[in-house]
Amino acid sequence: MSRWGRKNVKKAPEVIRTVTEGLKSLYRKKLLPLEQYYGFHDFHSPSLEDADFDNKPMVLVVGQYSTGKTTFIKYLLEQDIPGSRVGPEPTTDCFTAIMHGEVEGVIPGNALIVDPNKPFRKLNPFGNTFLNRFQCAQIPNQVLESISIIDTPGILSGAKQRVSRGYDFPAVLRWFAERVDRIILLFDAHKLEISDEFSEAIGALKGNEDKLRVVLNKADMVGTQQLMRVYGALMWSLGKVFGTPEVLRVYIGSFWSEPLLVSDNRKLFELEEEDLFADIQNLPRNAALRKLNDLVKRARLVRVHAHIISYLKQEMPSVFRKDNKKKNLIYQLPVIFSKIQLQHNISAGDFPDCAKMQEQLMVHDFTKFKTLKPNLMAALDELLSSDIAKLMPLLRQEELEAGEQLGVQGGAFLGNRAGPFSEGDPFTEENGEGCEEEEDWVVTKDKPKYDEIFYNLAPNEGKLSGNKAKDWMVSSRLPNSVLGRIWKLSDVDRDGMLDDEEFALASHLIEVKLEGHGLPPELPSRLIPPSKRRQKGSDA
Repeated sequence: MSRWGRKNVKKAPEVIRTVTEGLKSLYRKKLLPLEQYYGFHDFHSPSLEDADFDNKPMVLVVGQYSTGKTTFIKYLLEQDIPGSRVGPEPTTDCFTAIMHGEVEGVIPGNALIVDPNKPFRKLNPFGNTFLNRFQCAQIPNQVLESISIIDTPGILSGAKQRVSRGYDFPAVLRWFAERVDRIILLFDAHKLEISDEFSEAIGALKGNEDKLRVVLNKADMVGTQQLMRVYGALMWSLGKVFGTPEVLRVYIGSFWSEPLLVSDNRKLFELEEEDLFADIQNLPRNAALRKLNDLVKRARLVRVHAHIISYLKQEMPSVFRKDNKKKNLIYQLPVIFSKIQLQHNISAGDFPDCAKMQEQLMVHDFTKFKTLKPNLMAALDELLSSDIAKLMPLLRQEELEAGEQLGVQGGAFLGNRAGPFSEGDPFTEENGEGCEEEEDWVVTKDKPKYDEIFYNLAPNEGKLSGNKAKDWMVSSRLPNSVLGRIWKLSDVDRDGMLDDEEFALASHLIEVKLEGHGLPPELPSRLIPPSKRRQKGSDA
């Protein structure tokens, strides 16, 4: 082929099959070169890697010490977390990424940041003191097949907050806040004061308010009248700290698997928990949209940063009085922001925090800054104006496909949809394992006691309806997610009712839970009622 022929061969366009692939390609080709040219990573967040686009949705749990953060996560997973401890004092002293793994174990921070398959490599600049306080707990859990959860150290108050952590805690929070899909901010109904460190932590979350959900935990420890006052005080405090006219959504409840201390507001807690769980369950469906939104937000900040850096470069003298001019430009930065805003028609909301930018500029040499490069800026404008728009049909297609999926499954999300504790389809078939008929039933010794309760509830043709059974089960004060799992385990024949053996099994499991023990994920053979064992075996 001649030289002229080779010149006319056009390169085939890149085929984008998913939104995530498209975002990765746009970032590498059009946004990353601009970030590197204008030193964006020295002022704002580090560059993104493939793992940042490919990772599962993440939930960041933040709150003061002893507000129930780790207990909240254990309640969602219905499983203990390796290396965690729960207590009234500040027990969680490190950031813990709780992720899915086939084998249970803990990975220390220094090993974690060199794993290219995990989105934590850019945490390295926070130093060894932080990395010694960072770990990943891997457990085989169904919830973690869809999402990952980040547990954080309890935010200190009073005299405790004067002790240095040895690393920039708000900066680490900000790093995670920019990358997660949801931020759960926990408050204790008995601990509403917002300490200085808590104010700094909330400040680090600013710019990510769309991801934020506030939870008023341990609400079962106060009565209705006091809860109303606590809720009002919390809303007032949040309004002062966030400084916005919009009211944040606050979920009220008691997120642990123990009986409610004051059950007056049980129905309210149930509705609030359903709303919060539905929000978390939808995270996998909305993951691509969140990544697209975050990339657009980042691109707008990069554009503003490029204009700021180029303006400062143009204003610097070529030879004399450079230091004086630098100090004057830093002092005049609010005015410079206004000029750039008017000149380039950029919204004020796209600009970074002025005071923080002034502080960062003090250590930089303005003479090494770069002026505007038209081809880079044109590529960025094309990304914002047309490239992102081209991904929207693909995004809608992925949303339709994701709408048919169930979202986050397992753990506490399973119990909320079981039997009479659900508004929708109450009974789903599960294949059980066959069992030995000759094995003793562990409930037998207490069955006479349970039979007395069963017949006092007036069964119809030897069976209790779901509503009758629910009214009795609710009297245990256990949360609905726990009772839903007990129902799912007890209704062995899946007919939506309980006979005397199934009722005895449900009563036994309630007592087991009240004694502080866990519930089995599936019914073991020794718990299957004798009359159901042959049926259970034939179903398998």
